[in-house]
Amino acid sequence: MTLGKDFRLPGDVRPVRYSAHLAPDLGAGTFEGRLELEVKLAEPRREVTLHAVELSVERARAGTAGNAIRAIRIESDAESETVTLSFEQEIPAGTAVLDLAWRGRFSPGLRGLYRAGPVAVTQFEAADARRVFPCFDEPAFKARWNIQLLQLPQGIAAISNGRIAEDRVEEGGKRTVAFTETPPLSSYLIALCVGDLAASEPAVIRGVPIRTWAVPAKKHLTRFAQDCAAAVLPLLEDYFGQPYAYGKLDQIGVPDFEAGAMENAGAITFREVALLLDARTAPLNVQKRVAEVITHELAHQWFGNLVTMLWWDDLWLNEAFATWMAYKIVDVWKPAWRVWMDFEVGKGAALHLDSLKSSHAIRAEVKNAQEAGESFDAITYEKGGAILRMIEGYLGEERFRDGIRLYMRKHREANATADDLWGALAESSGQPILELANGWIRQVGYPLLSVAQRGGELVVRQRRFFSDPETKEEGAATRWLVPLVLRYRDEGGVREHRELLRTDEAAVVPPARGAIGWVLANAGARGFYRVAYDAPLLRRLIEALPELQSEERMNLVSDQWALVRAGAAKVDGFLRLLDGVARHESDHSVLDEVVSRLSWIEHRGVSDADRPALQAWIARLFSAAASELSWDSAAGEDDERRLRRAAVTRGLTLVARDRAAVEQAQERYRRLVTHDSRPIDPNLLDVVVAAAARAADRARFEELRKLAEEEIDPAAKRRYLHALAMVEDPGLIAESVELSLSDTVRMQDFATFMGTLLANRATRELAWRLVQERWTEVRKKADSPMLLRRLVEALGALPDRTHLGAVEAFLAAHPVEGAKQAIAQTLERLRMDVTLRERLMPEVGAFVRH
Repeated sequence: MTLGKDFRLPGDVRPVRYSAHLAPDLGAGTFEGRLELEVKLAEPRREVTLHAVELSVERARAGTAGNAIRAIRIESDAESETVTLSFEQEIPAGTAVLDLAWRGRFSPGLRGLYRAGPVAVTQFEAADARRVFPCFDEPAFKARWNIQLLQLPQGIAAISNGRIAEDRVEEGGKRTVAFTETPPLSSYLIALCVGDLAASEPAVIRGVPIRTWAVPAKKHLTRFAQDCAAAVLPLLEDYFGQPYAYGKLDQIGVPDFEAGAMENAGAITFREVALLLDARTAPLNVQKRVAEVITHELAHQWFGNLVTMLWWDDLWLNEAFATWMAYKIVDVWKPAWRVWMDFEVGKGAALHLDSLKSSHAIRAEVKNAQEAGESFDAITYEKGGAILRMIEGYLGEERFRDGIRLYMRKHREANATADDLWGALAESSGQPILELANGWIRQVGYPLLSVAQRGGELVVRQRRFFSDPETKEEGAATRWLVPLVLRYRDEGGVREHRELLRTDEAAVVPPARGAIGWVLANAGARGFYRVAYDAPLLRRLIEALPELQSEERMNLVSDQWALVRAGAAKVDGFLRLLDGVARHESDHSVLDEVVSRLSWIEHRGVSDADRPALQAWIARLFSAAASELSWDSAAGEDDERRLRRAAVTRGLTLVARDRAAVEQAQERYRRLVTHDSRPIDPNLLDVVVAAAARAADRARFEELRKLAEEEIDPAAKRRYLHALAMVEDPGLIAESVELSLSDTVRMQDFATFMGTLLANRATRELAWRLVQERWTEVRKKADSPMLLRRLVEALGALPDRTHLGAVEAFLAAHPVEGAKQAIAQTLERLRMDVTLRERLMPEVGAFVRH
């Protein structure tokens, strides 16, 4: 009888200390292990169950008070991913040491212990430590770890969570590397990395040595990551009021990696593109993304590692906090970057996902490790981060920080739940945080606030917002405690007013001096909700756009587009709003939002017959700004002007497909590949390479392929690689699609490469056919849970009703374990987008022909 997929280890046996010895054979892809595991038993036991997957446990005995108790039976259970040790007599209550020996193999995907080019590396979150060690592989079982690596060849790097305590050469020339003991850690935070890696020179910050590692050819790209970590580590120490706990910090660029990065204590692993760059040539968006990822992982060293969730239903505690904290700390380090505007982009993705009926609560029931893996999405990260920012905005920064420090002091080196966090915030602020916060993290979705003016008061109503006009709420209506922050202009100037909205409808009376000129119901765009204004309020708000903050203008565009999608506003009014914004906007982030909305409409919301007219209309929107900005930057230009140029050229070149702009882009591509001495603004590289790829002939395709294979810089390599999926020449389409299954596209890049093919009007049919007809190969190429989910999500780019039916049938016939949530969300989005496309096409056509 199996224990079942949802089996949880009992709490009466707990690990205290692992002394693990692992001998990896890098050539054969196998390993042998030995473990002395100190455990504490609350009561006598004859059986002990540990987690283990595809490990052959060959020996097990228990030592207690000088007595060795032999295991007479070792039984593995594949469904519960456990091994049960049955001993010849009871192990008495108290402390015992389990002595285990086992063998295993490297994992074929990007989890457990796997090969990534010249490196063997581990990835254990959510529950893959059990693929390497028999262990207590649940976050509640924190213990100290002593790790030794045996039989290592000379000349390769060896990295784990602790410092190297000893590195000695044994008889026969093989090495033994021993690491210092860790503080108490959950098993998913343990890391091993061995292989051909080179380290930067260390930077010692407040006594902590920091090194950044890369394959030797990319060592020169480690400087930015070093500077970033050195700058933000003390800022994080100061915010938390706790010193960094892990003695040293290694940042490791891994050549093939499933996620963006992993916060292993003291040994953080990264996808190369999220760590390595040359600050002299990297676009600013790449620099900001790398800084955000590094800071996110460093924030985890406190929030997640030092204080750890009790179980995976509070995964959001780790990820949401690290998401929010990364932006907060990078904003202190580089205020000119204005990274909170980038946060709004991520929040917009979460708002879109959370408007689906198939969304999930931030804190959702998780029954097993596979379900935990499905929670790594925009709800957990971006919505969770936005809720924390909304609560901080309501409480104030100091009271919020005081609550976080209290939480860290109370739960240091232990486990905690969401209610522990809310309790600390309530204690520090005196506010009803538990009631407020739980309504946001335990309920699915968010409210639409409808705002109308009636005399001197504002009438505010709330109801759950759905993107699909046909979706209705089932059962009792969902309601939230909404921390409403109004910004408005009266006769005395611009003011703010806070109100906690508790009911379906409330009359809010701002303390205004005289008449209210305009009112914004989401000051600073900090609220996680949509707002629909009545016509007079919306008109006055649009007239007042120059008085609004950039994030408020961006949020207004986002909200109005959401109302169009939901059938609550007409697309012609929205296009007129974009017209007004695009012609006068000076902030690149707002322009990027405009371009993104126009890109969706150009790609999916207009008929082929009307597309040229829409493109001409879009070109007119950006022509004046493009003329003023030109394509070439001048000496001394600030970042804002450079980024505004990038937004305008993206709209003009890739959305409007303006002939002159495309020619300018191709000219700069030729400069780029011939190493012309005339400089190209790095912020234009994505546009330049994409435009060149669309017009590629055979020679250029081969040129792009060579660049993708040989380029050292990870961001540039990714840019060239994805360009190969953007080709439009009929003679290149089949080769472009076939390339997805070749060695040119690494496993880590497969889902995004396939997503680019499916979003390309020229390649999507052939790419979709490849997915259907060669599913076995496709699935093997995406042989990691996160990549499979991303692949499923990529199918949502297919635009027509015929695609919808085919995708529904295909996913029904080919279920993907671990992607049930992604499948439900993708199908709902696809149904909704197909219907929206059919509704918008005649409306957009009428607008551009008017």
